[in-house]
Amino acid sequence: MTPPARAQAAIDLLDAVILAARGQGASADRLAADWFRTRRFVGSKDRRAIRELVWHAIRACGDIPGNGRMAMLRVAADDPAVAVLFDGSHYGPAPIAPDEVPAQAGIAPDWLMTELMHSGHDEAELAALLTRAPLDIRANRLRITCDDLIAQLPVAAEPGPSPDALRLPPGTQAEAWPAFAQGLFEVQDAGSQIACGIIAARAGETVVDLCAGAGGKTLALAAAMNNGGRLIACDIDRTRLSRLPARAARAGATVETRLLDGGREWQALRDVMGQVDAVLVDAPCTGTGTWRRNPEARWRLSPAVIARYVRMQAQVLDLAAGLVRPGGRITFITCSLLDAEGPDAIAAFVARHHGWRAVPIAAPIGRRRGAGWRLTPGHDDTDGFFFANLVAP
Repeated sequence: MTPPARAQAAIDLLDAVILAARGQGASADRLAADWFRTRRFVGSKDRRAIRELVWHAIRACGDIPGNGRMAMLRVAADDPAVAVLFDGSHYGPAPIAPDEVPAQAGIAPDWLMTELMHSGHDEAELAALLTRAPLDIRANRLRITCDDLIAQLPVAAEPGPSPDALRLPPGTQAEAWPAFAQGLFEVQDAGSQIACGIIAARAGETVVDLCAGAGGKTLALAAAMNNGGRLIACDIDRTRLSRLPARAARAGATVETRLLDGGREWQALRDVMGQVDAVLVDAPCTGTGTWRRNPEARWRLSPAVIARYVRMQAQVLDLAAGLVRPGGRITFITCSLLDAEGPDAIAAFVARHHGWRAVPIAAPIGRRRGAGWRLTPGHDDTDGFFFANLVAP
């Protein structure tokens, strides 16, 4: 493909991303994968170039653009090398008209910037949300030590801020390595690894991962427990949870899985109610801390969406409280930078549950926020997280 043809392809793909964002449809990653799957003629170099243009445009537009051309015009306004691709050539985009207006630049929609600033962030900090994220992996201590893993990797790795974390260059295709197939490591952001460590899961305990998804954090808990004890992974999403048994087998992790019925979750957990030592609540959230990986997610948010997530988080925390034995604990995690999904959620929980208390956290990186702890891309070079520890009376 010629460079102008790549630019037009990026515009076409951006149109699909924008349409999906307006309708809460598929993610940009999924759309790109499907788009390329139906265009086998597009070579690997062209795919990389098109993806770079698309994600550059997504990051450049603070609010959702009118269409893909406006998004690419935003890039062209700042980059003459992209502007010249609008040359009207065969398969290329039409020349830029004098009266054409590019999409608005910015970090996020104005209303969301206000919410983030009220949550303790400044513009410089928020700008880091739109940079490229490094690739972090977690050495699976059930199979190998971190030092031994370093010796086996085909690229240089830097130690991360948690004991089993290693950092690789952005875009590293680590999941294609034999060491991954052998279960020697998992791809997991260093911030996520730190959050998993806060629960301090130990061998001999009964631990529930209440919103396990496909089980990335569950596997970290299994390694911390050295497969000693009982680890129950739960979720209401059958498709995501169904991926965990194969992942656990590859990692050598012993995990029970339970599919929950939304609204009646307690029915699948009644046999352990009031008996669990620790519950990990990796709560559904807006994902404002993950924009380095999913920048179009900021186009999908609204005050109503945030309020819905806050209600869901309260419901999951209340369920977790019923599981915990006297003196047991909950670790609450969101990959959000909004106070509504962090310190405010913890304050509301403590107000609802007499005798429960939030206990201090000290992590190797990050800063205190309310009764919990916050990590941000700008300050800590991880995804954005809030986490807190709660102890039952």
